[in-house]
Formats: sequence, C-alpha cells, structure tokens
Amino acid sequence: DILVDGKVCDCDAVVTCQVGDPVPLQVKLTNWSKHSVGPFALTMMPYQDYQNGVHNYDLQDAITFVGSNTFYIDTVKPTKDSVYFGALLFLYTGDFYLNIKFHEDNCSRELPLSWLCLPSVHIRATEPMA
Repeated sequence: DILVDGKVCDCDAVVTCQVGDPVPLQVKLTNWSKHSVGPFALTMMPYQDYQNGVHNYDLQDAITFVGSNTFYIDTVKPTKDSVYFGALLFLYTGDFYLNIKFHEDNCSRELPLSWLCLPSVHIRATEPMA
C-alpha cells in the first residue's frame, strides 16, 4: 500500500500537492507468503516523464527527500507488515512520478537485483495558494 499525504494512492489517480510543503509518503509492505522474506531495500526514485519514452531522473534541483530515499528491511514475517515513512519536498511546479522498487539485499539469494516494482505514483506540484 502507498499513501501520499495521508491518502491511499491508486496508480490511475493524480495526487496534487503544493510547492514548498513537505508531502508525507508511507509505503506498507505486507508479507502474504507462508515464509519470512528479507532482507531487502526499498528505494524511491522521483522522475519526470516527457511522454516520448524519456524519463528524467536528474531532479536534484526540483525535488528533495526529507530523510532518506532508501530504507533497509531486515525480515518481514508471514502475514505481518513493515511500514516506511518519508517525505518529498517539491521546489518547482510540474508533473512528477515516483518509482518504488524493492531490491534484494542478500548476496546468498538468487532473486534478480530488482525483483518487485510498484506502479508509479503520479504527483502534481502546484503553486501555493495565496
């Protein structure tokens, strides 16, 4: 589950926020398997989609994370949750997307390096209301 500014995010919806206001992010991982999973890392990467097949990930002048954009997860037991909190701060207006990936963080496992990607979250940063 992904929450942006306290609202559950649907991959078809656009979340609107204001430039200059921190936008709280929450990602909840639920283990529905019969076995414990982990360790792995959760990474959030913002980008702009130019709608021509090009994604711009070079946004250090437009977006900043409050805290880290990577969280390390040790183990999630069966039927249990692991919740991670962060925040984004938009410095300019525009349409941005958030790419969320879980990466295997254990060399002894044989899963691909990036084995689970959630649908991108669409966030529209607008001018602050006067």
